[in-house]
Amino acid sequence: MKVKSTVVALLFLSLLACKRDFNAQTAYSLIPLPHSLQENNQVFELNKKSRIVFSDESLENSAILLQEYIFSLANLKLDIFPQAEVKRMENVIFLSSVLKEERLAAEGYRLSVDKDKVILTSNDADGIFYGVQTLFQLFELQNLDPDNLHLIVPPIRLWDEPSFSYRGMHLDVCRHYFDVDFIKHYLDLMAYYKFNRFHWHLTEDQAWRIEIKKYPKLTDIGAWRTESDGTRYGGFYTQEEIKEVVAYAKKLHIIVVPEIEMPGHSRAALAAYPAFSCTGKQQEVPNNWGVFDDIYCAGKDETFVFIQDVLDEVINLFPDEYIHIGGDEAPKIRWEKCEKCQARMQAEDLKSEHELQSYFIKRISVYLSSKGKKLIGWDEILEGGLAENAIVMSWRGMEGGIAATRQGNQVVMTPGTHCYFDHYQADKIFEPKAIGGYTSLKKVYDFNPIPDDLFTEQKNLILGAQANVWTEYISSTDQIEYMILPRMLALSEVVWGSKKNKNWEAFQIRLQDHFKLFDKKGLRFSKGSYRLRYEIQWDSIQNQKKLAIFSEQYQPKIYFTLDGTEPNVKSRLYSEPFLISDQDSVVSAGIFENGKLIHAATHFEIGK
Repeated sequence: MKVKSTVVALLFLSLLACKRDFNAQTAYSLIPLPHSLQENNQVFELNKKSRIVFSDESLENSAILLQEYIFSLANLKLDIFPQAEVKRMENVIFLSSVLKEERLAAEGYRLSVDKDKVILTSNDADGIFYGVQTLFQLFELQNLDPDNLHLIVPPIRLWDEPSFSYRGMHLDVCRHYFDVDFIKHYLDLMAYYKFNRFHWHLTEDQAWRIEIKKYPKLTDIGAWRTESDGTRYGGFYTQEEIKEVVAYAKKLHIIVVPEIEMPGHSRAALAAYPAFSCTGKQQEVPNNWGVFDDIYCAGKDETFVFIQDVLDEVINLFPDEYIHIGGDEAPKIRWEKCEKCQARMQAEDLKSEHELQSYFIKRISVYLSSKGKKLIGWDEILEGGLAENAIVMSWRGMEGGIAATRQGNQVVMTPGTHCYFDHYQADKIFEPKAIGGYTSLKKVYDFNPIPDDLFTEQKNLILGAQANVWTEYISSTDQIEYMILPRMLALSEVVWGSKKNKNWEAFQIRLQDHFKLFDKKGLRFSKGSYRLRYEIQWDSIQNQKKLAIFSEQYQPKIYFTLDGTEPNVKSRLYSEPFLISDQDSVVSAGIFENGKLIHAATHFEIGK
């Protein structure tokens, strides 16, 4: 114990000595960065006599989570007490939501540290939970070395609150299935970085993953497909498993948003119940990707009875306010030839099949509203007329979101350009196969969900943003981790952090400790973009061209040649822009790590 006290004392003196150089942008490597972080004078050291105290029963769950966190890290189990049972507030971590602070937004919190106590305050239980996540990061990021354990809370004072109320991560479990244990793991990662909406994509052309008791064929048939090699692939979540996930998410202050696709992306349902298609023909659950012509028939009343029956069971499983109904990529070719769909258009005075889709979505929206739910749909639900209270999830760029706010509807921004985590994030030569595209870490970090050309009242309709993880080419849990880490950390700074505090260089510095944490936990992750960019500059003193080489990767080691040959670790190491001449016709550069090429050499012809 004496040795430990000496170590803490030395650490405390070291922190004091560094106070003059304190950098709130990088200190303690917190992600997302708190809105305000200041250094204090005293650390708080945990020991066997430390206690966790909470002000009211709504905070007991967070107290238990903190107790479990500390025990998992250091095998130290702290006692928990309600405030009413504690006479002396010494050697405690105090969680309090009793004092209401007008300046603190919903989900916000304050954290203050001195040698006797850590005080975490908020206006609500959500804020206390997010403060606990910050405490856990502080513990873990200071204990990356298992042989050098310091259970301290550093000398800081901070206040923090989210920039957006909707901070989402999506997961497609239809193209590939992932079990309940992994879903919980996914939720754990979300909570750690302060995400609060889990968009669970449960139905698709390739699978129906949620048990519906009134229609058992949806999972008996729709949850399974025959792959091209003849094997049977699939799986689904029972209603008990759904309840288990929803309850687990609730403990992590995450709302689960289920997606039940309609009218398109419904081939799995129609394979189980073909009567709800326009043709009524039997079909198989497809084993390939794409957009299919067969969708729900909008002319049959029994289609809507079926969908409402399904939604009734879904509503009973998901108690929160949101239900996502898809609404994207619904070809109209079957509707154009369907007598019942055409009769529906005539009866409802609809001028096009796009208006028929709007009728379909509005009818479902009215039904959900009658059940106290809010409909969310992809931006195609704008076509033909938008339902009054629908929330638009803008994926085809941000234009759909902009149009929705101008009609007075709420929006979640999730453009493919910045928020599709199934895209490549580095040079695809060195990456696992992806669907295409290129969404680098920096591109995610630079994302701004609020377009500048909106009025204030329109900007206020943007609830937040979400990353989407489609799994056509993601078949393992390791690959999901690799595709979201570290891009979800960049997005956490977009949706939680303060825009004025954003700093790409400082974020990269903080990120390095999280990489060490990922290694410690055995998580797969990408180290960022391996792409290189060249820029010709003019040196006015030398009257000669200079070549600068840039990469988004943190402190890359770039070796280069000037004769077009492949670089290696014996080539020139790039450190700053260098003079070039016309004889240096072809520059070849590559990024190396531990002596190994991790980015294919890029050739650049000076004269072009």
